[in-house]
Amino acid sequence: MDANDIHKTVKRIAYQIYETHFEDSKLIMAGIADNGVIVAKRICEELKKISGIKPIFVEVKVDKKNPINPIVLSEKLEVCKNNSVVVVDDVLNTGSTLIYAVTHFLSIKLKKLQTAVLVNRNHKNFPIKGDFKGISLSTSIKEHIDVDFGDNEGVYLSE
Repeated sequence: MDANDIHKTVKRIAYQIYETHFEDSKLIMAGIADNGVIVAKRICEELKKISGIKPIFVEVKVDKKNPINPIVLSEKLEVCKNNSVVVVDDVLNTGSTLIYAVTHFLSIKLKKLQTAVLVNRNHKNFPIKGDFKGISLSTSIKEHIDVDFGDNEGVYLSE
């Protein structure tokens, strides 16, 4: 995927989220640091353009090497209470990061909890899926997906 493909994919994900949450006045977009933050912010911008939903951005910091360490949010968890939350990451690989992030939000009452990913690799070790996904790639375990934002923006497959 190049920068244009990423832009179109994010826009499509935003429309899918809007179709699901069209009755919501606000929606929590929780981006997992680092690249999930960028994807979530871009989805927020698209939602502002296409809907009346007020997206509220929250950064989620998960220790990817040791996900049982405490999760840190940029806002108080109470902001999410009784609202719909979409947890966003760039790549869903084993599902470890995403499931630990999602689990953090289950300590309060939510209206709805969903996930969005730019790339779904189908190598899950945990029972989690991308509710909204850009592309699904069947890759080998040895292959690696890199998502770069900025000058050389794109999604790259390497071994």
